[in-house]
Amino acid sequence: MREFTSSRRDVLKAFGAIAATSAFIPRPSGAATRKVSLTLPWVAEGGNLFAYVAKANGYWAEGGLEVEIARGYGSLAASQAVGNRQFDFGLAAASAGIQQSAKGLPVVQLMNCGYDSTMGVCFLEDSPITSLRGLEGNRLGATTTSGEYPFLPAFAANAGFDLSKVEIVQVDAAVRQRILIEKQVGAISGFAVSFLPVFVANGIKTRFTLYSQYGLSFYNNALMTQPQRLAEEPDVCQAMVTGLAKAIRFCLLQPDQALDIFFRQVPEAGLTPTGRIQARVGLGIFRMSMMSDVLRSNPIGYAVPADYESMTDLVMKHLAAAGDTRPAVDATMTNRFVGGESLTPAEFETALAGTREFTAYFQ
Repeated sequence: MREFTSSRRDVLKAFGAIAATSAFIPRPSGAATRKVSLTLPWVAEGGNLFAYVAKANGYWAEGGLEVEIARGYGSLAASQAVGNRQFDFGLAAASAGIQQSAKGLPVVQLMNCGYDSTMGVCFLEDSPITSLRGLEGNRLGATTTSGEYPFLPAFAANAGFDLSKVEIVQVDAAVRQRILIEKQVGAISGFAVSFLPVFVANGIKTRFTLYSQYGLSFYNNALMTQPQRLAEEPDVCQAMVTGLAKAIRFCLLQPDQALDIFFRQVPEAGLTPTGRIQARVGLGIFRMSMMSDVLRSNPIGYAVPADYESMTDLVMKHLAAAGDTRPAVDATMTNRFVGGESLTPAEFETALAGTREFTAYFQ
């Protein structure tokens, strides 16, 4: 979900090194398994570990699937790789999928995996800047290729501060956190699900303000595939959605067990105490992003079409390039395959209670 504006040629070249082009081959009758590939939006981490739970717990195998999971290189790269059939499926930020649809790339979103992308602005806890208006006259570290960056002007307008009075320090994503810790800037912009696990694991206390608190709401990652696959292999799409929905349910209700599964599947993620803390916080923020009123009354994975209309408006206003065409919402997303997994009211309250420690990181 992180890097949205890389060169299309570069990211496809990067993916080509780790995945072969997928063909649309119907599942043979009576076959025990159908092999499919899935790209993550980024490296294996707490925010996407539900994919490893789906695989380890056999949720995909129940649907006849053998899923190979590959690391990603950002949401833009993941959505492009899916649209170009380098992967059968991918997890990527909903806004990245909408952006690629506007460019004519054949991508359709099958289910939602979080109702808040966690875009926002991060301050150190002891920062003298006590309000967003206090950014005026101060320095803000930002990465121009990061997904939240194009929406900074809209965020500033909604939050009531003058962005022209803020000095934007453009830095590589790898050093954003460091320049904040060293107090070279008063704040940085980015994704909480990316920043906070590292800060928390290293004892750095921060305050984070979400874009969504000021009317800029974007969904988190979505499961994506090609429209052709949806039409030709609906059973495979259904099995992928059902497996992920079961895994998300497991993560919401049994997070400690989900972490144990993840560390068995990706042992390098748990080799250090900080690595384990990062995974736990990342999972916690993912779980928090699922705790929307939408989930109270809808199945796991459900996406509100009206929310996609709003996200599409924002993408076209802030990300569209010459030649892009506003895609119809019913062409970019579907709820056709969701519905098999839900939380009871009591389970929702249990899941919500389990995320409250993570809400303390946000102001």
